[in-house]
Amino acid sequence: MEERSIGLVKRVNGPVIEADGITDGMMMELVRVSEARLIGEIIKLSGNNAIIQVYEDTTGVAPGDIIYGSGLPLSVELGPGLIGTIYDGIQRPLEKLAEISGSHIKRGIQSPSIDREKLWNYTPAINDGDFISPGTVLGTVQESDRILHKILCPPDLSGTVNSVLNPGSYTVDTVIAKINDGSTVKDLTMIHRWPIRKPRPVASRIPLRIPLITGQRVIDTLFPLAKGGTVAIPGGFGTGKTMTQHAIAKWCDADIIVYIGCGERGNEMTDVLNEFPKLVDPRTGSSLMERTLLIANTSNMPVSAREASIYTGVTLAEYYRDQGYHVAVMADSTSRWAEALRELSGRMEEMPAEEGFPAYLPTRIAEFYERAGFMKTLNEEEGSVTLIGAVSPPGGDFSEPVTQHTKRFVRCFWGLDRHLANARHYPAISWLESYSEYLDEVSPWWAERAGDNWFRNRSRIMELLQREIKLQQVVKLVGPDALPDSQRFVIEICTLFKNAFLQQSAFDKNDCYSTVEKQLRMMDIILKYAELGENSIRKGTTLVNLRRIKVLQDIVKMKLTVPNDDLSLLDRIEARLERSIEKL
Repeated sequence: MEERSIGLVKRVNGPVIEADGITDGMMMELVRVSEARLIGEIIKLSGNNAIIQVYEDTTGVAPGDIIYGSGLPLSVELGPGLIGTIYDGIQRPLEKLAEISGSHIKRGIQSPSIDREKLWNYTPAINDGDFISPGTVLGTVQESDRILHKILCPPDLSGTVNSVLNPGSYTVDTVIAKINDGSTVKDLTMIHRWPIRKPRPVASRIPLRIPLITGQRVIDTLFPLAKGGTVAIPGGFGTGKTMTQHAIAKWCDADIIVYIGCGERGNEMTDVLNEFPKLVDPRTGSSLMERTLLIANTSNMPVSAREASIYTGVTLAEYYRDQGYHVAVMADSTSRWAEALRELSGRMEEMPAEEGFPAYLPTRIAEFYERAGFMKTLNEEEGSVTLIGAVSPPGGDFSEPVTQHTKRFVRCFWGLDRHLANARHYPAISWLESYSEYLDEVSPWWAERAGDNWFRNRSRIMELLQREIKLQQVVKLVGPDALPDSQRFVIEICTLFKNAFLQQSAFDKNDCYSTVEKQLRMMDIILKYAELGENSIRKGTTLVNLRRIKVLQDIVKMKLTVPNDDLSLLDRIEARLERSIEKL
């Protein structure tokens, strides 16, 4: 990357630098500041003056220091070698930086985002004389056991192939093809760059229709998320936002996970780094790191890089989407990203809006979530980017600006409840405050696998939960004994559903992940108990007798005792349930 002097530092205000004498700068241009070569980006231009956002510690930078321009926007490198790598917010490989500078990363240090020395077994997919257009697959590389990496023609390039590299082992910098775009002959390698703030182009959007199966029963059954959808997970401190995202990242059926630790505590990212290599993907039997990219921009890292981190993550996700993969992005948390926006806006002396956030906060949140979707790519593949953003409202106040603006732009909302978390009910997703607007889109998918049972059973459960709320209000006033057995039985069924179905243990091998089939059968059994019990009470059986049937304990424990691959045990529980109630 060629650098040229474009101006001088005039004023330093933390990560925001004011420059003058700008002769050849462009908006959003990547620059290097001072002889330390600190990475920055031009975010405002006015005559010969510019405002530069620096992504590293600016200690020691002084007026008069030279600013070097690159002529390019802030971009990421895209190519084989991304999977399993840990990056910071501007795609610097943290493990490589640690090798160079030790545990404390020095300022201005640089390392290629993608390993330039590793050899990849490359198989071409084009021939001499072929005309290639944006998104054309040039060749393939086996990046991990489960990810076949497709080398794509950059979205801004097309032309006729002049020469093609033979199959073999090469580094990512090797020229794999030469193309004539009509004016010049250009070399193509296995990597190309793309600006992080510019969405990658697609052929068209496809209506959402397939649910993202997470293995978490409260999500898949009550508040499903579609592949290519958007969801917010708001909750106060300690309610389990990060643990919910960890569980989804571990068990969901996305092909690739991009996990962005945006302004969170370092120990939380340490847990991810320690756990993921040891965890086994239930679908492939291989390590979860073989489908995971990690972006770590923790709370002790420069605040401006935090602002860039979610764009870096979603750009990497779009790149794998363009290869035909389904990608799930975990942003933990967008509140910390919004706080970085607020700090940078304050340093630029912009007019603050609600609670000090900049007036353009809603626009930035919308731009981020709009990059989700189920797409037909430029090479006629189908891929998706699903955005799962945690929100950390101060004091658990869902009326604060970040939560409220996020709710405007997402179609699924998993609100975490402190009372559930304090009662050790995890996932602590509230069935009162949460909702999903993807029910109509994913219902046909469920109907193919379960008939009409899924939607009917879900509606029945939600109806019972709503009835229970009203009955609990009566109980608080006059006590449970004032209610007839039929109404007390509704409370009994809802308590059973919460404990036996909604509550899930991440530490139990049978309960940490539930297949679609197991979820359907468990819900069938609980509703069968509700139906038979209601009929039995109408015929004169007392609630005390219903509580005494021994099979009830098996229903409570079925999530722990029944493995995902042997659901015949659930059939036996259901048969015993029917016999027990018949005897009453």
